[in-house]
Amino acid sequence: MTTRMPELSWVIGGQQGEGIESAGDSFAAVLNQLGYYLYGYRHFSSRIKGGHTHYKIRASQKAVGTVSDATDILVAFDQETIDLNQPVMHSGGVILADARFKPVAAAMPAPPALVSLPLTELAAAQGSPLMKNSVGLGATAAVAGLSPAVFDKALAAAFAHKRPGLFAANQAALQAGYGYIRDNAPQLCGRFSLTPLAAAQRLFMLGNEAIALGALAAGAKFMAAYPITPASEIMEYLIKKLPEFGGAVIQTEDEIAACMMAIGAGYAGARAFTATSGPGFSLMQEGIGLAAMTETPLVVIDAQRGGPSTGLPTKHEQSDILAAVYGTHGDAPKIVMAPGTAAEAFSDAAEAFNLADEYQCPVILLSDLQLSLCKQTLELPELERVTVRRGKIKTAAELPPLPPKGYFSRFAAAADGISDRVLPGTANGMHLVTGLEHDVAGRPSEAAANRIAQTDKRLGKLATVAERFSLPLYRQTPHEQPDLLVIGAGGSRGAIEEAVASLNAAGYRVNHVHLRLLQPLPLPQLRPLLAAAKRILTVEHNASAQLAVLLGAEAGRPLHSLRKYDGNILLPAEVYQACREVLA
Repeated sequence: MTTRMPELSWVIGGQQGEGIESAGDSFAAVLNQLGYYLYGYRHFSSRIKGGHTHYKIRASQKAVGTVSDATDILVAFDQETIDLNQPVMHSGGVILADARFKPVAAAMPAPPALVSLPLTELAAAQGSPLMKNSVGLGATAAVAGLSPAVFDKALAAAFAHKRPGLFAANQAALQAGYGYIRDNAPQLCGRFSLTPLAAAQRLFMLGNEAIALGALAAGAKFMAAYPITPASEIMEYLIKKLPEFGGAVIQTEDEIAACMMAIGAGYAGARAFTATSGPGFSLMQEGIGLAAMTETPLVVIDAQRGGPSTGLPTKHEQSDILAAVYGTHGDAPKIVMAPGTAAEAFSDAAEAFNLADEYQCPVILLSDLQLSLCKQTLELPELERVTVRRGKIKTAAELPPLPPKGYFSRFAAAADGISDRVLPGTANGMHLVTGLEHDVAGRPSEAAANRIAQTDKRLGKLATVAERFSLPLYRQTPHEQPDLLVIGAGGSRGAIEEAVASLNAAGYRVNHVHLRLLQPLPLPQLRPLLAAAKRILTVEHNASAQLAVLLGAEAGRPLHSLRKYDGNILLPAEVYQACREVLA
């Protein structure tokens, strides 16, 4: 029986090194080419080869922000993949498993159909057992009602540039998988046929790639970084692209050097940044304090992962929230942004450079593994809407001559707390820069009155950030007085959005707010929403309810908290159930 589907959830799994990622990317490329909105999540181990991995692809007629609760088609290269994924499969789902490992499905009410097919054998017949991923794609094409020909472009992109004949061999392997289902399980052909859509030109990219693209659009010219999961793709993307725009990427010996080089480049006038994850972010804290004290623009991308220490290098977590807001010693002003989608990752990355220049302070863009490494459909960015604002940089023509042995008042008081800035070498702009407390010219000073004035100036300049930030809160707020307000940040947005929509459709009164500005908090916009809600639930990926801690003083009441910290991303059904329990 053929079922026309508004969306499809597909998973391929096995051991790392078996072509899981390339198969997932090829399938996603085909679906993107056919006009579907996509969300792709890859679960992988902290090793180069071996260890379980799976790639989930969700294709839909409408925009989606996370993976599905349940799976329609599962391609399994080992028994572990079946054991892990069968419990969340639809009752009418299909498991396409390699006969080599003698697959077994667990007994359950209305189990999915298990098809044992010779994936490895069919691949070997085309030249290599490694091509079983392409055989799996062919079998998928049959079940999903897709012509094998639609995969040609994706296979060419994956293999045509490699050794001669590899593209044709994978084409043949895909045809073999398709033919096996057609000839041996014809009842499954077209089981999950997607509703046809008009093709549309959209991007399908990692959040990290969207961040890198945003940096390019903002005119970034220098990146210093040390490789670390899950942030490395930002550097890898820009190593190829930034030189084309007159910029440079430097791989440093460690994260301390990366942060300090970015500060030096920012002081010199370049739009400069670094990217890291939790362990590297910890090492950068002193440097971030230096940028705050010297009022030097600095952009830091922190793609969160499981911690502490080396922790879970390839697993999702949101446990750097308090480190981003309160990290570094002393009263160090900083701005902390938290995009929730790939589109916001692009726009927020671009805006981070404007804010760093305008407020002359560190700006931390807080991503997480889900946002950084999941692939999402992204409408083509409107590059003409990206503005470049350099703030209070004075030229020589705007500066009066200095008196003999005089200095430019780089850190002078200003109505908005933001002092005029000059680039090194600007005539009549001579001043001193030090990490010590200093006077208006930068000379070290421990005078009590000066200390108070400079501290108040640095902290006070952030007063206007929330009102100038384009969208500090993402709101899904249909109710004036909701029974429950759900608050999240970062990559969990899609799961919360779906859960809240389902709750409201079921008759509950639930609002959702996603924080896009964590420091300073957008209190004028946030306080009325907190006050109107009968109950408040924070949804976060950490054990210590860091988002609830950040909001606690403003909420004025105990907060409920859904916390997931096993390394896996939240599913809409999990958020739905937690909300039901709070509302009970």
